[in-house]
Amino acid sequence: MATTDRRIAGASRKADQMLRAAGDELRLARLSSGLSQGFVGAAIGVSRAEVGRIERGEAPWVTVQVLARFATVVGLDLSIRMFPGGPPLRDRGHQALLSAFRSVLHPRLAFRTEVPLPIPGDQRAWDGFVTGAEVPIGVEAEMSLRDWQRVERRVALKQRDANVDRVILLLADTRSNRAALRAAGPIVAEAFPVSGDRARSALSGGRDPGGSSVMFVQVPRVLGAAGV
Repeated sequence: MATTDRRIAGASRKADQMLRAAGDELRLARLSSGLSQGFVGAAIGVSRAEVGRIERGEAPWVTVQVLARFATVVGLDLSIRMFPGGPPLRDRGHQALLSAFRSVLHPRLAFRTEVPLPIPGDQRAWDGFVTGAEVPIGVEAEMSLRDWQRVERRVALKQRDANVDRVILLLADTRSNRAALRAAGPIVAEAFPVSGDRARSALSGGRDPGGSSVMFVQVPRVLGAAGV
């Protein structure tokens, strides 16, 4: 199964688990309040049987509004929050960016995409990973650079946790990305000391670039426009 399919399937399993957990909490709160399923159903506008399915986690179609009403009736408050997880799924623009980078590499360098970090249970993955040079190289691709600090922090954490010394940050070669990189100032050179031209030359020759680098890569306008 492809990495994308595995992540979607994993998200579906997690959603099922959350619905079952929520159902258990609602059922216990209802019983503690001495309320019947029929009473709760009438109050929130669903049948008694539907209340039972919600409590058993067997109602994947249930809406947030119904869950919120159910929670209110039994004395609870529904809260939904998002937390950092794995990397976002990549679109055609990112795929084109990675393909363009692949064409730069010497034939003896192997290149894989969506490579998970070697930590059990960690959902993060490198957009790309180069082997065959003196040291392995992690690759991250950005179609639109809007927050340099966020990107640099994400890359630094991956480097630390994956124990990777070299990272190539691929940027679509656009005016806005070049302006964003200039705006970041000298802190870019601290994290990515090797110039893009030097890194490109080294990788084309099958060599270690000697450090991390930011590389601008041209992608077809039709693919790059939507993400910039």
